[in-house]
Amino acid sequence: MRPLADVRILAVEQYGAGPWGSLHLADLGAEVIKIEEPRSGGDVGRYVPPYAEGEDSLFFEAFNRNKRSISLDLTNPRGREVFERLVRESDAVYSNLRGDVPARIGITYDDLKHLNPAIVCCSLTGYGMTGPRSQQPGYDYLIQGIAGWMDLTGEPGGPPAKSGVSLVDFTGGYVAALALLAGLHAARHDGIGMDCDVSLYDIAVTLLNYPAAWHLNEGYEPARTRHSAHPSLVPFQAFETRDGWMVVACPKEKFWVRLARRLGHPDWATDPRFDSFAHRHQYRDELIPLLEAEFTTRDTVDWLDALTADGIPCSPINSVSQALQDPQTLARDLIVETEHPRFGTVRQMASPVKVGPVRPTYRRAPLRNEDLAHVTRKLAGYDADEVEALAAEGAFGELPTD
Repeated sequence: MRPLADVRILAVEQYGAGPWGSLHLADLGAEVIKIEEPRSGGDVGRYVPPYAEGEDSLFFEAFNRNKRSISLDLTNPRGREVFERLVRESDAVYSNLRGDVPARIGITYDDLKHLNPAIVCCSLTGYGMTGPRSQQPGYDYLIQGIAGWMDLTGEPGGPPAKSGVSLVDFTGGYVAALALLAGLHAARHDGIGMDCDVSLYDIAVTLLNYPAAWHLNEGYEPARTRHSAHPSLVPFQAFETRDGWMVVACPKEKFWVRLARRLGHPDWATDPRFDSFAHRHQYRDELIPLLEAEFTTRDTVDWLDALTADGIPCSPINSVSQALQDPQTLARDLIVETEHPRFGTVRQMASPVKVGPVRPTYRRAPLRNEDLAHVTRKLAGYDADEVEALAAEGAFGELPTD
């Protein structure tokens, strides 16, 4: 049995950050039921280009495998009735909405505790449920800007830049999943649920971590570094080779000694300018050009073979295609397959969370409202006539026709 096989989560989620967090919970065995707003066509992720057709997109597939879907209008009294019955039979309500919306639509702990005292209500929002920005929409790109990330990313003198992938969204999903599991642990211990208030902004600011500690305590001003160099450890950056780029890192003195020897300059290890972390940082403008001149004399693969043989931390700077074909990617089973009625076999990334000996199984993302019968009949306990009446009164909105 998978670790979370006894957990049921109602997910009022859409797009990226929220679905990313619940995807890993679903891969771990939780029953994640997507509550999709029918008037807007459900999760907006269904329509994200370029690989989208009808209500299917590869973007949606990448965030929603192993889940169930039901279209449910929470503003309709009968739709709300269905939702509340599901709350009684669930462990958590998980959402990613604007900070003021969970309270407005009645999905906080105070709104639901009379139905299920142990319910955990985890809200992942842009800016949190309190504070002057709580009513503002928050997206990865915006948060990278306001939290200082873009000011630190890119080459010195160039324009601000975002990270190549949506790190705020992805990290937000992971932290929300962590918060939800912590809440569930406590609720199962004492029978009392709670709110989990998680925000993308909080996460992005706290990820400033040690540069923030340096600034707060010593007035350090973080700045962009040439070729993505580490702010304090030298050498620890990207270097150009004869045919490409690689990263070389010396986070321990022993690695610097080995590198100096491999480059044919063992004297650099004892040179008073370069013989310690502090000295190499102080004289980095003298050291880095010497290293760059050496690294441009050979191809990347030659350097990687030589440095790896000496145990010196290094890596190629791969394209996405190269990363997906890397032997380590394949050995770790990081690419999984699902079968989809429109796309056929869909290949996507596995969850990195490996817990216990039982490997996850993978089922494609659900079609919108695909699990209406399962959720209403099996979980909520309605009979066929009751479901028909609920539908007639707008509980499920206008059902998809294709």
